[in-house]
Amino acid sequence: MAEGPIEIYADGACKGNPGPGGWGVLLRAGGREQELFGGEAQTTNNRMELMAVIEGLRSLKLPSTVRVYTDSQYVQKGISEWIHNWKRRGWMTSDKKPVKNVDLWKALDEEAQGHKVTWHWVKGHSGHPENERADALANKGIEVGV
Repeated sequence: MAEGPIEIYADGACKGNPGPGGWGVLLRAGGREQELFGGEAQTTNNRMELMAVIEGLRSLKLPSTVRVYTDSQYVQKGISEWIHNWKRRGWMTSDKKPVKNVDLWKALDEEAQGHKVTWHWVKGHSGHPENERADALANKGIEVGV
């Protein structure tokens, strides 16, 4: 395990839903910080929220203890509560419909496997400094994704 914990602050943004979208990540470990962002020309807010966490975890080179902070209850509840039943039901919801964004849920599940991850929800747009930075990076990502 890498020295830790590593903190990942992740956020997604979209201009229209669907529309141009971006994701942003603030990584913090051992007194150092790194910013990541990217975007897509046509996407949804939920996909960008998922991409932010996926890209944050993907950037880690060693198995680590990680604290992920997101303002998306969709991501936080999905990965810590709903995913277990989705997998058990073959990626179907309780009402027997395919899970939306299944490609990204599978990618997130895979990226999280190599780490000891705790998932934390923070209220968005409420002055949380790291979440505000991740939001600014996500909006920067919209510009590069267009």
